Amino acid sequence: MAGAFVRGDMISPMRRCVLALALWSSACGPFAYVGQVPQDAAKKVERARELEAAKYSPYWWTRATQYLHMAREVAAHADYQGANRFGRLASEAAEKAAAEAEGGKRPVNPTQELAPAKEKDTGVAPAKEAP
Repeated sequence: MAGAFVRGDMISPMRRCVLALALWSSACGPFAYVGQVPQDAAKKVERARELEAAKYSPYWWTRATQYLHMAREVAAHADYQGANRFGRLASEAAEKAAAEAEGGKRPVNPTQELAPAKEKDTGVAPAKEAP
């Protein structure tokens, strides 16, 4: 009976190495998730919140908060690779939201700055230009 378990038989070093590698690779996802989402992305979203990004950069703020929510939801289903991807996207969006909120506190609608000022109606027609 080759391959049958015999009392006193030790696991070969090669099998130990394969077993250790399998255990290590299966536990790698949660560790990467913990470093990416709760520590990095959540801190960046919190910083954007402090800078009032919801008011000054609504697009990037909404994107950051929704990606962070999705990262946590996907991690709850043990899909740590997907959670890390959403965490990276949340971090990038939070950085952009914080930069927009910090850099000038622009109005929510950037086209407001570009709209021409209306002239007052005086009731007099404008003069013709001379040829």
